[in-house]
Amino acid sequence: MGGSQPVNGYPASTPDSTTAARWEILRHHVEDGVSLRALAMSEGVGLRTLQRWHAAYKRGGMADLAPRAAPVRQRTTEPGLIALIEGLALVKPPLSPSVITRKANRAAEEQNWPAVSYGTVRSIIAGLDPGMMTLARAGPAAYRDQYELIWRHRAEHPNALWQADHTMLDILVLDANRRPVRPWLTTIMDDFSRAICGYTVFLGAPSAMNTALALRQAISPKTQPDWRMCGIPDVLYVDHGSDFTSTHLSQTAKDLHFTITFSTVARPQGRGKIERFFGTVNTELLSGLPGHLTPGFPPPAPTRTLHELDAVIGRFIINDYHQRVHPEIRKTPAQAWLGQGWLPRLPATMDELNLLLLTEIKHRIVHRDGVHFQGLRYISPLLAAYVGEPVLLRYDPRDITEIRIFHKNQYICKAVDPAHETATITLKDIQAARSARRRELRGQINERITVVAQHLPEVIPPRSDPAPTPPPPVRKRALLRTYLEDD
Repeated sequence: MGGSQPVNGYPASTPDSTTAARWEILRHHVEDGVSLRALAMSEGVGLRTLQRWHAAYKRGGMADLAPRAAPVRQRTTEPGLIALIEGLALVKPPLSPSVITRKANRAAEEQNWPAVSYGTVRSIIAGLDPGMMTLARAGPAAYRDQYELIWRHRAEHPNALWQADHTMLDILVLDANRRPVRPWLTTIMDDFSRAICGYTVFLGAPSAMNTALALRQAISPKTQPDWRMCGIPDVLYVDHGSDFTSTHLSQTAKDLHFTITFSTVARPQGRGKIERFFGTVNTELLSGLPGHLTPGFPPPAPTRTLHELDAVIGRFIINDYHQRVHPEIRKTPAQAWLGQGWLPRLPATMDELNLLLLTEIKHRIVHRDGVHFQGLRYISPLLAAYVGEPVLLRYDPRDITEIRIFHKNQYICKAVDPAHETATITLKDIQAARSARRRELRGQINERITVVAQHLPEVIPPRSDPAPTPPPPVRKRALLRTYLEDD
């Protein structure tokens, strides 16, 4: 492959803006292995166009990605008129080429210059620096985001810097009432290794609770032998979402001795790493699952529940994403995080972590047969000394087969539901089961009442809709209160 070769994901030389834009799209195919068909759907570029760009890149590298320049012709337009046209093209609000042509020819007539055609004006405008056009018309913020160089920082070692962010996934799942809903994904990524330290899949808007659950999973040692990432980060890099700026997260950072750093408003530099992972999940994993949302097509019927999607994403992270070589760090995320062997910084006890990050809290009374919660019964030998006492429950809504019990802010024990000790039950599973049971009983009641009404209609009084209650009379009030005694 000839031409200028990319270095660390960026071309060795600085191309023009059109070439850079083409490369930024094409690099997902060249470096990340995303298919051209998937890129065409996600980027809004024709498949044949992407195939032509790819062939040009294979033939001559970055140089052949540049658009072919039109033959240069000597312009005979008066230099002063050219400067006037260029100035008119940079004013705010922007003028159309036809308006610029009329204004330029009016000035040319006053200066005895030769008139210019509409095509000449368009060619003069097209020859202006696109960066200068953006700066003049859209302002410094738009110019900065589109043309200024970005410093791509990488942490110096694992757990030095973690990033946290949310995304709405391009898939539908079934909620507790079997209705199609679109889930969210919160992810904690290690900046050095690109490894995913923790995640959570949930329904509804992002919240401090979901962030806390993902962070708890990220810090805790995992039960899966192939998922080694754990520990407390030195810095957590987040945006300005309300869940990240919450008092709860700030207090957690203080207690666990890590720093929260916020990205600059409207300038999320460095967050492209986690955004690229989100793109990988949507294009590589979810695109092959039932319920995947494709732009321009009607929503499909989902078949998976949120819990099932959670398991699919977990397997993808552990068995696929962590084991593939990342194009920028030239290692797999698992290899980069483990390095030559090191000891991550962990909380003094996991109970301390649970007290900080298990945000679902309920109050209950300890009975002689245990603690009752959500229709389940939790037992532990250590509860014998607290029969009749009020206690505080903390639990993970993704698995309520076990809960943690506190008495007067002191941790007592972990209690389990013996009937489901070897299973995993979410809070939504319990709620869905209760709703289904109520519907089943209501259906049985209606069937039996129908039989009674059929054979003994006098037993079932006829239903009569109550007469509508007339609304109370509206008391007119003065629009202007002139006396203190006025109501």
